[in-house]
Amino acid sequence: MTTSAQEIPWPSVLSPGRSLVYGLLARHAPQLGRRLHAEGHGVHRMAPFGHSAPYFPHAARSRGRYAAGGSGTIEFGSPLSELLEAVARGLAGREVLDWGGVALRVTGLAAVEPPSFASGLATFRTTTPVVMKSAGGERGGDQLPRQQWLLPGDPGWAAYLQGNLVRKAETLGLKPAIEVVSVGSVGPKRSFSVGSGKKPGATIEVTLRGEPDVLAAVWSWGLGQGNSAGFGWIAA
Repeated sequence: MTTSAQEIPWPSVLSPGRSLVYGLLARHAPQLGRRLHAEGHGVHRMAPFGHSAPYFPHAARSRGRYAAGGSGTIEFGSPLSELLEAVARGLAGREVLDWGGVALRVTGLAAVEPPSFASGLATFRTTTPVVMKSAGGERGGDQLPRQQWLLPGDPGWAAYLQGNLVRKAETLGLKPAIEVVSVGSVGPKRSFSVGSGKKPGATIEVTLRGEPDVLAAVWSWGLGQGNSAGFGWIAA
């Protein structure tokens, strides 16, 4: 994609992606789109898709601005082939994407297959913040207040991330054999606006152990909560 814009307003960095996906599903897989929007997928009623923020590697950087300009990319992913194929068909028919008022001209599409993960280990690095919110009560031996945003290193964060991975596997009907081995680098706290307000989180590098099909599903979906809103997107 290309754009003549020099920046994307911060409230529009992630927020347009979810509605764009549902709009594409409405035209190319309407039953799936209605079902996901109304009740979610699987036993945990989740929305199994994610997307990146627009990225322009050659844009001029400036403090306090989300730089745009020239050639760039947006990535979309899902462990559901039906969903991903519908999104791809929809994007193939678009010349321009309206990304929060910024015109992005579509110049091509490319499919990226997940790695094999044959070793049962995967190190993932996210390009957008991973967000986790506690439900209150006790988790992983830590007593947490109700509805608290958690950052890497906070009490209970690792346990909530682990639980989220298990729920994703169960949602897809896969054996929930996946665990967090280690957390590497952690980025600074960042908050992005989405439909329900700002969500705080941080980019992370994390090593997981699990069945290859589960690791591939997570790679296609994202880490943490709010993936359909663009959070926790994993670098290809």
